[in-house]
Amino acid sequence: MEDQVSAEEKNTPKVALQAEKLWRRQPVMKKLEGPTKPKRARALGYKAKQGFVIVRTRIKKGGRRRPTIRKGRKPRSMGLFFTTKQNKQSIAEKRVAGKYPNLEVLNSYKVGEDGKYHYFEIILVDKHHPVIKSDKTINWITTQRSRVFRGRTSAGKRSRGLRR
Repeated sequence: MEDQVSAEEKNTPKVALQAEKLWRRQPVMKKLEGPTKPKRARALGYKAKQGFVIVRTRIKKGGRRRPTIRKGRKPRSMGLFFTTKQNKQSIAEKRVAGKYPNLEVLNSYKVGEDGKYHYFEIILVDKHHPVIKSDKTINWITTQRSRVFRGRTSAGKRSRGLRR
């Protein structure tokens, strides 16, 4: 009984810090067995069945740096740093969608941050899987194509100003 960690202890800063140290050493995009936050994932449409995939990714904090132009320009238009119109979560979804082109992004949520990165978990769906096609609650996604690149996910709608 002593070696088991309760649900309350899992959310302590010490445990979260250890998890983020581990995430920092892992690849940028890591396919997971299940969600880190099951309640949040289920609220966003995740089901523990075939055809659903969870990928954790990290995005660097801060603004974007524009590549330096070496040829003649007015100094006024040489601004190197700027803020993107998209939020970090939307950028994370697009990167994961590019890595897994056969899967469709359903939604995503933030799982943590440290001094250098934001960490997100992206819920992906295999729209060609027979289990997904036969499930009445999720088979609407089989008719969707590249919804993440057109701002159809929750984070994308927020970037477009359609949600708070």
